[in-house]
Amino acid sequence: MPEFAWPDFAWPDFAWPWVALLLPLPWLLRRWLRPLPPGQALHLPHPGVALAAIERQPGRGGANWWLALAWLCLVAAAARPQWVGPPQAQQRSGRAMLLAIDLSGSMRTEDMHLAGQDVSRFEAVETIASDFIARRAGDELGLVLFGSRAFLVTPLTYDLDAVRAQLKGSAVGLAGTETAIGDAIAVAVKRLAGLPQQARVLVLLTDGVNNAGNIAPEQAAAAAKAAGVRVYTIGVGATQMRVPDFFGMRLVNPSADLDETMLTTIAEDTGGRFFRATDTHQLAAAYQTIDTLEPMPQHGPVLHPRHELFRVPLGAAMLLLALALASRAGAWRERLA
Repeated sequence: MPEFAWPDFAWPDFAWPWVALLLPLPWLLRRWLRPLPPGQALHLPHPGVALAAIERQPGRGGANWWLALAWLCLVAAAARPQWVGPPQAQQRSGRAMLLAIDLSGSMRTEDMHLAGQDVSRFEAVETIASDFIARRAGDELGLVLFGSRAFLVTPLTYDLDAVRAQLKGSAVGLAGTETAIGDAIAVAVKRLAGLPQQARVLVLLTDGVNNAGNIAPEQAAAAAKAAGVRVYTIGVGATQMRVPDFFGMRLVNPSADLDETMLTTIAEDTGGRFFRATDTHQLAAAYQTIDTLEPMPQHGPVLHPRHELFRVPLGAAMLLLALALASRAGAWRERLA
């Protein structure tokens, strides 16, 4: 958060200046609700009986001044004084980008390396995709998670921290153990198609083949093309991995099920691009390339930052009320002494 710097001199603005109409309220109430004469208030039975004049209550004059000033401060606080900062241009690209991340069971495969350690495919994706999200300030971002089913877990928002939090809080198998690529694309297209005619982008990452869902990937890709949604596809997973067997260790291809042909066709038909990421370096390079292909940003509407100042008069009102009470209490103590 940028540090707030006070200007050399500036009069505050009031968000609710009409609250100033309440200033005469205590005086009006005092005039309308004037206390009854002592004799009438006590219903004296004999008209000839008169009460002596009541002495002025001790400490009342000074306390009234404190109370009056406290009321002024309370009204000022209720009017919401604000300091309006210099104009700041927002960075808004006008682009709506959805990330679709595979959470199928195969994403648990530990065939990726990150910071010198073996990590699962999802752990690598979480780390690198989070960095990609942080660089998209100005885009509306959303998150689709899919396995056997596809869910929009974060609607399009400028709050990138919310998108990263949802990704960080996800877990493999959360949406099922199979892979519904067509449904994931369809969910994203449905959300993007309703937006104004601007750049619409879907980044889809998977490590398998479509084997679940109700919509074929080819049908979903056709809908994306018709809606003007560019789909960038990323196939993640190493091509070689050592696994133990009866004779010791052997090499296997953990990405044998990855349908590169389908992912390439989807990307090319929608104006996007297919990336193959066999390690974390290639995965990071894929996101960096997408970052370059979808440049940032344009200047959006100008905003005037507002800093609330109501705490100052509110604190002063509390202090003045305390002084009024102290003044009354001191005067009574003097009278009783």
